[in-house]
Amino acid sequence: MRPFIFSLIAFVMTAPLANAQDAKMKTKPLSDQMAATVMEVWKERSKKWSYDDGVVQDGMNEIWRRTGNAVYFKYVQSKMDEFISPEGVIDTYSQDHFNIDNVKNGTVLLDLYKVTGQQKYFKAATILWEQLQKHPRTKEGGFWHKKIYPNQMWLDGLYMGQPFYAEYAALINNKPAFDDIANQFIFMEKNARDAKTGLLYHGWDESKVERWADPKTGLSPHIWARAMGWYAMALVDVLDNFPKDHPKRKELINILNRLSTAIKRVQNNKTGVWYDILDRPNDKGNYFESSASAMFVYAIAKGVRMQYLPQSYFAVADKGYKGMQQEFVEQRAENMVNLKGTVTVSGLGGKPYRDGSYAYYLSEKVITNDPKGVGAFLKAINEMEIAAMPKPGLGKTVVLDSYFNNETKKDQSGNVVSWHYKWEEMSNGGFSMWGEQFNNAGFKTSTLYNAPTAANLKNASVYIIVDPDTQKESPKPNFIGANDIKNITDWVKAGGVLILMGNDTGNVEFDHFNQLAKNFGVQFNKDSKGRVVGNKFEMGKAIVPAGNELFKTAEQLYIKEYSTLKLVAPAKSVLKDKDGNNMMAVAKLGKGSVFVIGDPWLYNEYVDGRKLPAEYDNFKAGQDLVNWVGKQFIKR
Repeated sequence: MRPFIFSLIAFVMTAPLANAQDAKMKTKPLSDQMAATVMEVWKERSKKWSYDDGVVQDGMNEIWRRTGNAVYFKYVQSKMDEFISPEGVIDTYSQDHFNIDNVKNGTVLLDLYKVTGQQKYFKAATILWEQLQKHPRTKEGGFWHKKIYPNQMWLDGLYMGQPFYAEYAALINNKPAFDDIANQFIFMEKNARDAKTGLLYHGWDESKVERWADPKTGLSPHIWARAMGWYAMALVDVLDNFPKDHPKRKELINILNRLSTAIKRVQNNKTGVWYDILDRPNDKGNYFESSASAMFVYAIAKGVRMQYLPQSYFAVADKGYKGMQQEFVEQRAENMVNLKGTVTVSGLGGKPYRDGSYAYYLSEKVITNDPKGVGAFLKAINEMEIAAMPKPGLGKTVVLDSYFNNETKKDQSGNVVSWHYKWEEMSNGGFSMWGEQFNNAGFKTSTLYNAPTAANLKNASVYIIVDPDTQKESPKPNFIGANDIKNITDWVKAGGVLILMGNDTGNVEFDHFNQLAKNFGVQFNKDSKGRVVGNKFEMGKAIVPAGNELFKTAEQLYIKEYSTLKLVAPAKSVLKDKDGNNMMAVAKLGKGSVFVIGDPWLYNEYVDGRKLPAEYDNFKAGQDLVNWVGKQFIKR
C-alpha cells in the first residue's frame, strides 16, 4: 500500500503544476489572441472605405512581420481586395470629398504593393496621393481636416495623412514633399499646444469663427486623449520614412520629446492608463479610455526603441501596457481577448453639431472591440513584445554588402534603384523580414555600397556578402579582389562576424568568392543541389538534427537550388543534406566567426510565410541565426 499511497500523493502534488504548465503552453502571446479576435469580429466587408479598418490592418501587418505568420498578411490583403478593383479603383471612395481620413489606408496599400508587386495597389495609392496634392489648406499650408470643415486642422488628421504622405514620397523619391510633411506637425504644435501643460487641443480653426472655437485662439475647448494619441503615432510612423539627413527631422524628434513629456505628466499614477479628457482628470464622469492609452504606449515604446526618446521613457510605456491589461483586456474565448473601454468617436462641428464641450465628449458611446482601439492596441502589443525579446545586438551594426551584389533596376517612377537581397526590399527577393529580426534583437542594420576597407568596416560588427554578381547580372560587376580579401580577413580576425551566402551554379560569381571563402576553410562546389519541381516543397526539405549548435528552435528547413560546400579546418559542417553533402558551415578565425551557406536562403519568399507550408521553419531559422550571431560577441 505504501508505494501506492506515495505515488498518489506525488500525483496529487504534481498534477496542479502539470496542469499549470499545460495551460501556459497553450496560452498564445497577447498579439495572437487579439489578432484572432480581429479575424472573428471583422469577417464581413465594411460598408465603406474607412480609416478604422486601416488602423487594424496596420497592426495586423506589424504582427505578421514580427512573427512570420502569413495568416495575418492574407487577412489584410483580403480586406483591402474587397475595395480595390483590378484597375486600382477604390470602391466607395470619392476624392472630391477631400476628407483626410480617407487617406489613412494608403499605408496598407503601399505595404501590399511592396510585398506583392501588384500594380493595382500602387494605382489606388496614387489616387490618395493625388488627393493630397489638391487638398485644401490653411493660409500657412496646413491640410484642412475635411472639405466640410473649412480652415480647420485636427490632431487626428496628422495620423490620417502624414504617414502615407511620407511613405509614398519616399517610394517615388519626392524629396521636396518632406518639408511639407514636417510643416504639418510644426503648424499643429504651434497652433494647438497649451503652453502651461504641453498638451495639444483637439482642433484649431484658423478663421476663429466656428462655434466650438475660442474667438481669440481658434482652439477647441478641451484636450481629447485620442486626438493626442493620433498625433503621437503619426510622429513615430512618419519618422520611419523621413530622410535622416533632412534638416527638419531633428525638429520632429524634438516635438515628440515635448509631447511625450506632457503625456507622461498626465498618466494616471495608480492605473498607468490615461483619461479620455486630459485637462479634466478629476471631474465627474471622466473615464479611462483604451484607444488613447494604446496609442500612447505604442508611440512612446517605439520612440524609445528607435532612440528618439530617452530609455527612461520606457517605464511610461511599460506601466501603461500593464495598466491596459488590467483595465481593458478581458478573455473572450480560449486564446482570444476583447478590448474594452474605447469611445466610438469624438469630433467637432458637423450634424448634429458637436460643440467640443466636456458634456459632449462624455456623451459619446464607449464600446468593446472598436477597430480604432483594437488597431492601436495591436500596434502597442507588438512594440511591447519586441521590447521583451532578447537584445544581444545592442550597440552592434549588421552591414549588408551592396558592392559585390549590386544589381539595379528601374522602379515604378523610373528611378534606378539597387535591388535583390536588400534590407528595405519587401518583395520576394528582399531581406526585409530577416532585417527586422536583426533589428528586433537590438542590432542596427546598414548597407555598404563601396568596397570593404578597414575604415568602413571599423564600426561593423557583422558583415554579410550575398550572391556576388556575374557579368550576366551586372554589366560592370565588382569582383572580390586581393585587397578586399585581406581587409575582410583582418576584420574577422579582429572579432567581426562574417556571413557568406552563395547560390547555385550560374547564378553567382564563384571564382573570386571562393578566394575569400578559402581563408576560412570553405569552398563552394559550383554545383546545384536541391532541385524542386513546382510546389513539391518536400524536395527541398532539410531536417535539423537534435542538438544542432546553431538551430535551437527550427526543426525542418526548406532550401532549394544551393551549392554544396567543401570544408577543411577551421571550417566545420553545421548542416548536411539528405545525401550527406555540406549545406552550411561555421568557422573560427582569430577572435571572429564565419557562417557560410551556398544559397541566399533567408530572402522573403521563403521566410515570410506566404508561400511555404507551415511545417517549414525558415522564419525560426532566421531568428536562430540572428541569435547565433549575437552569441559570438559574448565573453570575448
